[in-house]
Amino acid sequence: MGLFVAQLLTGLANAAALFLVASGLSLIFGVTRIVNFAHGSLYMLGAYFGVTLMNMLPGAFGFWGSILMSGLIVGLIGIVIEICVLRPVYRAPELFQLVATFGVILVIQDLTLMIWGAEDQLGPRAPGLKSVVRILGEPVPQYDLALIAVTPFILLALWWLIAKTRVGILVRAATQDREMVGALGVNQSWLFTGVFFLGSALAGLGGAIQLPKGGADLLMDLNIISAVFVVVVIGGMGSIPGAFVASVLISVLNVFGVSYLPQSTLVLMYVVMAVVLLVRPYGLFGREEKAGEHGQVGEPERPIRPASARGRLLVAALLAVLALVPVFGGNFTQVLITDIVIFCLFAASLQFMLSTGGLVSFGHAAYFGGGAYAAALLVTYAGSPMELAFLLAPLAAGLLAIIFGWFCIRLSGVYFAMLTLAFSQLIWSLVFQWYDVTGGDDGLVNIWPAEWLSGTTTYYYFTLIVGVGGIILLRHLTHAPLGYTLRATRDSARQAEATGINVKRVQWVAFATAGAMAGLAGGLFVFSKGSIFPNELEIGKSFDALIVVFLGGVKTLSGGVVGAAFMESAKDWLTRLEYWRLVLGLVIIGVVIIAPDGIVGTVRKVSERIGLRRSEEFMK
Repeated sequence: MGLFVAQLLTGLANAAALFLVASGLSLIFGVTRIVNFAHGSLYMLGAYFGVTLMNMLPGAFGFWGSILMSGLIVGLIGIVIEICVLRPVYRAPELFQLVATFGVILVIQDLTLMIWGAEDQLGPRAPGLKSVVRILGEPVPQYDLALIAVTPFILLALWWLIAKTRVGILVRAATQDREMVGALGVNQSWLFTGVFFLGSALAGLGGAIQLPKGGADLLMDLNIISAVFVVVVIGGMGSIPGAFVASVLISVLNVFGVSYLPQSTLVLMYVVMAVVLLVRPYGLFGREEKAGEHGQVGEPERPIRPASARGRLLVAALLAVLALVPVFGGNFTQVLITDIVIFCLFAASLQFMLSTGGLVSFGHAAYFGGGAYAAALLVTYAGSPMELAFLLAPLAAGLLAIIFGWFCIRLSGVYFAMLTLAFSQLIWSLVFQWYDVTGGDDGLVNIWPAEWLSGTTTYYYFTLIVGVGGIILLRHLTHAPLGYTLRATRDSARQAEATGINVKRVQWVAFATAGAMAGLAGGLFVFSKGSIFPNELEIGKSFDALIVVFLGGVKTLSGGVVGAAFMESAKDWLTRLEYWRLVLGLVIIGVVIIAPDGIVGTVRKVSERIGLRRSEEFMK
């Protein structure tokens, strides 16, 4: 009994920092609708500033004062991020701002490395709370008990701020209908800035307050952001009480999971989130999401038209150049372009469901990695020839997408995206931990192509034919009845249903199609590298595809392909630099601010303006 109580108290103490960070993210999303993936970076900065200040300021006053000062400093940094990075793109598609926050993550990672170095920073013990208390014979740290006592007061203070003050009234009003708040004369810009300051300060407090239990390191931003989003989604986006309840639930379950079911620790919180969303689609305390456009805001989208004669000539010229690469380029160039083509196909599969269908997936890597692992397992254990394994890769990924899509399409918006992430993490956890079959983190190796494709040049041409063919097929489907029907479900699901379209069925078909094409890219990948590892199923892989789609242009058909080619080419050059994340992050932020329509959309607008000016000059 004593051990059970001690574990419960440990879980409640762990919930303190998680609640602070999650409540800040929930406030930011509720008001600004920004999916702020840089929130974990603010948590990390709070920890680093806390360590620095605690080493400078002695005693109990210095310790607790350092925590408060860390929160304020991070809050001010949040203001800078909001004004300089996010405010210029508020009129861009809502989820396009995700790209900007990803750029902020890269910038903060390298700046932190430059300032504090690569070594982990140990957090000091809390003055006066360095001992333990025996409860039913089990030792419980005094600092844990202090966190448990403080957390309800933090919740009460946030409740009072939101429920009893004028600022809170504006925040709640903006959460319900921010357009109406603006119509009533409220300065939305400063309201957003104030909310971003508060949310960032809470993240900084969370990072500093956990120092006696952990410390500060360069990976803590990515280590917490998934848990924070899970907590916010389980509790309900924009709900502070929901964030509190979900933080306690997840923290306590993780503690007991480590003790009694250690194999579940990598995926337990995602299982809980999936179950909650299937029972309550908007979280425990959330409300139904207001129908939004998720990537379709701004000027009305243009009708889908087949490529012009000039466009086809440009594509044909590009393909001719790619076909001549083995003649003029070496093996390195061929391998690089092979990787780019594979990633372009992967990104194009996501763009098909995102741009055409409005289905934003945070777990698309499940189908890329799923197709790769399906082919690798067939070769390893069934001795299948490469040709058969390659053909079955998209079929296996498509089947996986059919199963997961049946659950996911019942949700919408961020809840849909987070459920796709949960299923993706389930697959990653299975691959990572089923060592006897998948090899765990050692992966599967010696998965080489057939003899007739064993050369670098022959596989280059094979990838070029299959990859470009897959991209053309996805473009053809966009112009087919499926594509137009899918677009109708995206623009107005109610009107589509009124015309007799089965919205969920069409979305399910699109989800499965995108999964199968991602699996095709995975099949190309595994035979090009001769191996496959669990990192191809990780969250970062899904976010890479999502980011390049928005960088290329979410309202264009070729945005995913162009964005993928741009990102892969830039990373190959930038990774040779010492602080390549800083440079890449600044490039991403620059593209987002200067070209909010994406690379393709901006180039199209510029060319149209040039053409219009020439026409006007000709008319004169």
